[in-house]
Amino acid sequence: MKFSLTWLKDHLETDASLSEITDALNAIGLEVEGVEDPAQRLAGFTVAKVLTAAKHPDADKLQVLTVDTGTGEPLQVVCGAPNARAGMTGVLGQPGAVVPSNGMELRKSAIRGVESNGMMCSVKELELGEDHDGIIELPNDAPVGHNFADYHGSSPVVDVAITPNRPDCMGVYGIARDLAAAGLGTLKPIAIPNFAANGACPVEIRTEDAQGCPAFYGRVITGVKNGPSPDWLQQRLTSAGQRPISLLVDLTNYLMLTFGRPAHVYDLAKLSGAVVARRAKNGEQVLALNEKTYTLDDSMVVIADDTQVHDIAGIMGGEDSGVQNDTTDVLLEIAYFEPSRIGVTGRTLGLASDARTRFERGVDPEFLQDGLDLLTGLIVELAGGTPSEDVHAGTAPNEAKVVAFDTGLTARLGGVDVPADEQRRILESLDFAVADDWNVTCPLRRNDIEGPADLVEEVVRIHGLDAVESVALPRMEGVARPTATPEQQLERKLRRAAAGAGLNEAITWSFISEAEAATVGGGHWTLENPISEELKVMRPSLLPGLLSALKRNLDRGGSSIRLFEIGRRYLADGEYPALVCVMAGNKTDRNWAQGKAVPFDAFDAKSMCLELLRAAGAPVQKLMVMDEAGDFYHPGQSATLRLGPKNVLASFGAIHPAMLDTFGIDVPVVACGIHLDAIPAKKAGGKGKGGAINFARPSFTPPALQAVTRDFAFLVPTTLAAGDLLRVVKGADKANIVDARVFDLFTGEGVPEGQKSIAIEVTLQPQDKSYKDADLKAITDAVVAAAAKQGAELRG
Repeated sequence: MKFSLTWLKDHLETDASLSEITDALNAIGLEVEGVEDPAQRLAGFTVAKVLTAAKHPDADKLQVLTVDTGTGEPLQVVCGAPNARAGMTGVLGQPGAVVPSNGMELRKSAIRGVESNGMMCSVKELELGEDHDGIIELPNDAPVGHNFADYHGSSPVVDVAITPNRPDCMGVYGIARDLAAAGLGTLKPIAIPNFAANGACPVEIRTEDAQGCPAFYGRVITGVKNGPSPDWLQQRLTSAGQRPISLLVDLTNYLMLTFGRPAHVYDLAKLSGAVVARRAKNGEQVLALNEKTYTLDDSMVVIADDTQVHDIAGIMGGEDSGVQNDTTDVLLEIAYFEPSRIGVTGRTLGLASDARTRFERGVDPEFLQDGLDLLTGLIVELAGGTPSEDVHAGTAPNEAKVVAFDTGLTARLGGVDVPADEQRRILESLDFAVADDWNVTCPLRRNDIEGPADLVEEVVRIHGLDAVESVALPRMEGVARPTATPEQQLERKLRRAAAGAGLNEAITWSFISEAEAATVGGGHWTLENPISEELKVMRPSLLPGLLSALKRNLDRGGSSIRLFEIGRRYLADGEYPALVCVMAGNKTDRNWAQGKAVPFDAFDAKSMCLELLRAAGAPVQKLMVMDEAGDFYHPGQSATLRLGPKNVLASFGAIHPAMLDTFGIDVPVVACGIHLDAIPAKKAGGKGKGGAINFARPSFTPPALQAVTRDFAFLVPTTLAAGDLLRVVKGADKANIVDARVFDLFTGEGVPEGQKSIAIEVTLQPQDKSYKDADLKAITDAVVAAAAKQGAELRG
């Protein structure tokens, strides 16, 4: 909320400086987000008098002015304003000044061959209003040569963040009340203007929705004269970021911004019959002041007459009954609306306004009559007219909350020792009534007060949040125990490993759309009240979110995308931790040695999967490579890694082209996914199975004898997976074979139809003595025999 220092001092008698005021606001919990001084923007603009005005020799619509700036040496200025003339007093922007409306720096220049030393300015150019038809005309007694900012009375503007629980500070007067309670001045009483009511209100006013609109006050004023607002009013509205519209509309905004009390003015000539607060009918429509038409339902409160809806109650008035410059008779409306109903209506219609902001938080129900009288008095004073007697339809909430308070709570909960007398003074300065037994009656405007803790907050913030000392928590004796669980330690280790492998971590939504969930088999949990339809289903897999992130990176020109995420997937029987990574684009960019770029393939996904499983402590040497990775993988270019036929630890491969089309991705993508919950826990301290995962690095002693390698080439059926052959080869002699890897795959000339040649390098590690020929032959025979069980035949 923004307000000028001048506006604040209308209601707070204080000698405090701007910095003292902003410090006090922060200290009492009203955070100052910024301070803007319009005088700085108006630096270089001077009150100046036009001495002469002559036609420009080379332009029909321009004049050459001689301008007195109080220095004794008149300046020559070229001006195109139609109202520029000799003898008038205006505002001159001299060279070096920056025009607030467009940021243009003024310079000495030649316009159509005539020297010009600055610019005579309009209201709009100085951002003091919307008038741009001519330059500013000041009174003849304006002091020539004075800084215009000082003459205009420009005041610093403070921007304060008001939290949702403080609707009482949604007006300048409420902020002044808090500052006065904090000892920064004296709060001025609200002065209700004097006026004489003349006769009964000619319009019937009633409420037919006692829940949505418990109270509706109003009166008619006839014979008003609408038009532009006086300068003081326009200055205050402008400081709050409001655009002055007309006197009648500006006064309702002034009442709202000053006292937090929204109000509305109807053109009486545009109303027909009784004016009623009621529920809308399903399908009713209203053209609002923002020139948009809204369709209503029966949960919403409206203000209507006998013919149509004129107002979305508590949010925005209607265009059909809005006041214009020729309006002469008006109906004033000040009502109390039930906060939750206003909030629901605003969200349903997608309609925000200053009035809604205040009503949905709760306005002061005690300020109905005073608000109506204030608005009436201001209109009569500034626009003339004759007011009728007021009408009260319904009754506003009037039951005050009483809270039993213990002053000792302030020290226990607030951490600051405030004497009981000072606590009483603070509460009473905020209009709380404190009885001798410390039963505290809350003002009706403070609907945020629920119990004693809220009163402690009031005392502490007015006493000064800065007065609360920072006290360190007591340290526990002994050494703190680790707080991370084995699962958290595993996730941390995998994050480091994935980042070290060149992957970038992504964090995506735990919710996806139904269409995205369908690509991975469908979701099991659907939200009843989602943020949007795109975030409706709790993800059964992390893959859709990562593919969406990958798509965004590709769209922005990424040539090599490597992403991973550790998170939860939500299945029918619970949530499970997983790690998924996706890779797309170029594994290596084109270069002089390789030539063209090399893209990622399914083997890169497998390699990454094994590397991450190894980092997680999984027994990768025992894993089986099997199919059935999932329909979202490319068949023939994907597989699973399992510990036994049923325990799936991970999957990897190329993503199916149909799924890539669903996400709008036009380049190949490979991925791998690890089920973290399926990784078996390591033995802890040698005490059987299970237990915490042990991340200590095992000791390693290099063998004394050098390893030996032997190569084997087998003819196998084309349907046999290389991983199955590797598994049996490694198991042929576990005492001597420490590793085996495929180094060649060949089909073609010399290989029978329906078969392929797989070449395997086997690594043998002698233990206490070197191998003899007989030892090597025995190992070779064992390897060949084991391979034969898979249908493999040794070539040549």
